[in-house]
Amino acid sequence: MTQALVVSVVALWIVVLVLAGVVFALARQVGVLHERIAPAGALALSDGPKVGEAAPTVAAEALDGTLGRIGAPDPDGRARLLFFASPRCPVCKGLLPTVKRIARERAAKLVVASDGAEEDHAGLAKEHDLAPGDYVLSAELSVRYGIAKLPYAVLLDGEGIVRGQGIVNTREHVESLFEAERMRVGSIQDYLSRTPRAVETGGSDA
Repeated sequence: MTQALVVSVVALWIVVLVLAGVVFALARQVGVLHERIAPAGALALSDGPKVGEAAPTVAAEALDGTLGRIGAPDPDGRARLLFFASPRCPVCKGLLPTVKRIARERAAKLVVASDGAEEDHAGLAKEHDLAPGDYVLSAELSVRYGIAKLPYAVLLDGEGIVRGQGIVNTREHVESLFEAERMRVGSIQDYLSRTPRAVETGGSDA
């Protein structure tokens, strides 16, 4: 009886060690696949300013009544993330907490942009704890930036140069704007179209 118990315990330990080895191997494979999967980029539209161009400077009134010049160089040299949204856009409202968090992590100033009656936007600003001075209403702003679909985001550097833009439906789309800026490319799609081999091999040309 004792011998059988010892044998069963040893067998169980062998099974546990084998399973641990399998889990470790699977974890490594997941890591390799993650490196080889191309990042999801925001889809940039053809209208409006191009990446690398100076952003249009538009005077826009915020919810607190202040008048700002959106697109002008930032006095503090901070990057700005313009997030074009609407209270009637469910995706916009669902994505706002993520956009706020990413802007904070990237040390960028978030500016929510829309148009229409002020009362339609006050509730959205309050719901997501947005500073009234960082929520601007301007129909001209959307026209000058060529916004045709929502939610849309434009990343400006401290000098007012467009560094990334596109339709953003997910966290990956928003983060891709900052990645495009880091890699100094027009968009993630632009980068992938230039380096298909690097994507297939996980970034190695060897």
